[in-house]
Amino acid sequence: MFNTKKTRKDFLIQSAVTLGALVFPFPFTTSKSIKSMSEAGIFEVIIVGGSYAGLAAAMTLGRALRSVLIIDSGQPCNIQTPYSHNFLTQDGVAPAKIAELAKNQVLNYQSVKFRQGKALKGYRDENVYVIELESGEKVKARKLIFTTGVRDILPEIKGLAECWGISALHCPYCHGYEVKNQKTGILGNGDAGFEFARLINNWTKDLILFTNGKSELTASETEKLNSHNILINEREIKEIQHKNGHIEKLVFTDNAVESLHALYVRGGFSQHCEIPVELGCEITETGYIKVDEFQRTTVAGIYAAGDNTTMFRSVSAAVAAGNKAGAILNKELVDENF
Repeated sequence: MFNTKKTRKDFLIQSAVTLGALVFPFPFTTSKSIKSMSEAGIFEVIIVGGSYAGLAAAMTLGRALRSVLIIDSGQPCNIQTPYSHNFLTQDGVAPAKIAELAKNQVLNYQSVKFRQGKALKGYRDENVYVIELESGEKVKARKLIFTTGVRDILPEIKGLAECWGISALHCPYCHGYEVKNQKTGILGNGDAGFEFARLINNWTKDLILFTNGKSELTASETEKLNSHNILINEREIKEIQHKNGHIEKLVFTDNAVESLHALYVRGGFSQHCEIPVELGCEITETGYIKVDEFQRTTVAGIYAAGDNTTMFRSVSAAVAAGNKAGAILNKELVDENF
């Protein structure tokens, strides 16, 4: 049963995980449990999604000698993003390079396997979970972790998709420093647009709020933006002209233009994978997989971590969540086996 309150048992679980990390920092050499699981054709854990959160969970479980299968389709949401920032030791490194290095390190643990492919279906079969791949292959595990991320839903503006993650941005903490003090736009309206403008004003004072149609700002919001010299443009955007994803100007339906260096956009999103819902995992009102503080979903034996569970989308946050999910899940397996 899903419970947001920390019980005495939860406290003991967390304490055991922490103690294990401190007392046993190095892996044992025995692989008896791994061998028995492999012979049965059942993994202890299947991780659906092989990006940062998934790889972090896999490393934690690999170091705990668990038999793990990672399934990844190779379509991360930051596939166009040239550089990752705000992640210690990896600031300015391409996301793909971070993921490649992580994957190579994770696969040094012999109990962790990687399968390139798309997971299409999942269901419970007696005491195991079954994941069916696009290839038709079926794989089984006692536990599941979904680190499948989200799919961005962008406004239908010509050129926006090509700029996404390059100069059309979603997060100032990830990309704001690189476009600081530059002429910057925000695509938004109403309360959300106002709050976004307040935030981005910290990085640049040369700022325009593009409402893409009639303003839905309140009179007080309009006055506040004007007092901070933030322009409000109500023209409808027809096209974003760019060069290799780098914005040069916005073209409006009345053929007016506005030169621009960067544009912040907060569109919608959908879950990248529907299998958790099919398995009965609860989705929050805001569209994320509901998890507790230990990354457990509302279905026993199923965990989730990363962008599919939180609005706080960053590499560092995904890695931390994956690490936690792996540790707590390992403790769950310990409790079942011992």
